[in-house]
Parts: sequence; C-alpha cells; structure tokens
Amino acid sequence: MKKILQYLFEYKTLSREKAKEILVNMSRGQYNESEMSAFITVFLMRSITIEELQGFRDALLELCVKIDLQGHQVMDIVGTGGDGKNTFNISTLSCFIVAGAGQKVAKHGNYGATSISGASNVMEQLGYTFKNDNAALLNEVEKANICFLHAPLFHPALKIVGPIRKNLGVRTFFNMLGPMVNPAEPSFQLVGVYNLEMARIYNYLLQQTGNAFTIIHSLDGYDEISLTNDTKVITNEGEKVMTPEQLGKRTVSAEDIYGGNTVEEAAKIFKTIMKGEGSWAQNAVVLANAAMALNCTGKYASYDDAYHAAVDSLESGKAYQSLQTLISLQ
Repeated sequence: MKKILQYLFEYKTLSREKAKEILVNMSRGQYNESEMSAFITVFLMRSITIEELQGFRDALLELCVKIDLQGHQVMDIVGTGGDGKNTFNISTLSCFIVAGAGQKVAKHGNYGATSISGASNVMEQLGYTFKNDNAALLNEVEKANICFLHAPLFHPALKIVGPIRKNLGVRTFFNMLGPMVNPAEPSFQLVGVYNLEMARIYNYLLQQTGNAFTIIHSLDGYDEISLTNDTKVITNEGEKVMTPEQLGKRTVSAEDIYGGNTVEEAAKIFKTIMKGEGSWAQNAVVLANAAMALNCTGKYASYDDAYHAAVDSLESGKAYQSLQTLISLQ
C-alpha cells in the first residue's frame, strides 16, 4: 500500500484494473486501517476518475453475494448520500410508495455514514431483519413488492471499511459506489446525486448498462428531489431542469424536510408519513421522488400520470400495507 499511496500522492491516477485489484485486496484484509484511511482520503483531495470508479465497481460486483429474483423487474431508488442536509428518509419512503403502486423494488442501502439515519438505520428501527438469503428476499418481493438489501451483507469490502467511513464522517467514494452495485441488478434506477460532476459520471456509467435510469440533483445541493429549488433530471433520453411546481405542485423549505436528531425520531417521521399523516410538505417531497421513479419504468404516459399513481398508493394505504406486509414476514 505504501507504493500505491506514494504513486497517488504524485497526482497520478489508477487504471481500471489497478483500482479493482486494490479494492479486492482491501476486502481480503490485506491492508491495515491506517493504510485504508489514507487511501480513501486521497479521493477527498481530488476528483475520482471514471476509470477508477469503474474499477472499484468491478471489484464490488465480482465479490458480491448475488441475488436472483427470478426474472422480476425490480427498481431501486437510492441517493449517494453525503449531501450533508440530514433530510428524513425520502428515498426509502419513496420505495414503499412505488411498491404500493405495484412496481417491485429491491432497495439497496446502508447505515448512514454522513447522516443520522441512513436507509439501514431506519429499516432496522422499523423491525426489518437484514438478510442475504435468496429465498427469503424473493418471498418478500413477491408478497410485499419490496425487499431490502443491507449493503455490508452483500459486499465484504463495505463491511471492512464501514468503521473507517463512520469515523471519518465525511463523504467518500463509497457514497458514489452504493447506487452502482445493487446485487439484484435492477432494471430501473432512480439515482440522486449531490453535485453535477457526479451526475455526469453516473450518466456515463449508467448509459453503459442499457437499463432505464433517471438521475436527479436538486440545484441547491440535495441528492434527491427536495422541492426547495429546481431539480436537474437526466435520463437515457437527455436532460432537463424541472421546477418544484412541476414536480410536487409547490415549493417547500429546508426545515420542512429535516430528518430529526436520532434514528428513533427518523423512524417516527417515517411511520407518520407512511400512515398518510405527514405534513403536506413531507408528502409532496416523497410523492415527487416516487413519481419520478415510477415514470422511469416507462409504464406511465407522463410524469403527471406517475404522480397520480404515487398519490393513490399513499392515500389509499397501499404503501403502508406494503410496509406492514414486509415487517410481518420477518
């Protein structure tokens, strides 16, 4: 690792093959904690290249525990995290609204490294048991329309670097990798990113997969549709900027979408919204993200049609039913 660090300190970049090799070695425990911290920190000092990111992704996908959902076309809604905004769990809530609307979901998530409550924190708090048992996950998808994939159970490298990421408490390249390495290989993806540079990188990488995707970035820095400002929307077809009014019928303020100070608080907000008792601002934000995800599947004639399906899922209780079914299967 000393040689690699010296090489990187000279402002050189890694080839795709070398990046893959390093991450494979990391997952095998070949480097100590200080070496791994130093390596991760390099990419906080400079931008990561597409080749490096591809190499890291190749390693995680090669090493990951594979999941076969028997031909179900699943969706994932995921943010890179690391936007420092501490919103409530918008992506995870959106997943249940999408599931309630009839679209199967395989949500890939982890504990919050830079926020109080990541997807895994809130799912655990709600009573979900993390697992990588294929039959159990398939059963959840078939009965509740959704399963949850806790990243460290599928990616040995993520398990090893988890404590380092938590101790650093800042955004690292692992935030960038999360949305690219869902072991269920979703057919549709809604990916939220924290800046426009990441949006361009994801656009390039997701174009290679041939799957339907939508990348979103709120122009005031959120890695989701926040309705606090305009949102950049990038799909297989091209890109556009959409206003809060177009996406969620109204603008909201940052305080409206704050996620609380503890995991318990985050879970309470989550359940309140799921039961249809959220504030209009909370509901509007979740519905906009769910609608964008549903629209990505190509099963709706327009964004507005997808929005109506999301509203129906939340207001009819189908989204909450999906959550209750999932928890009852644990």
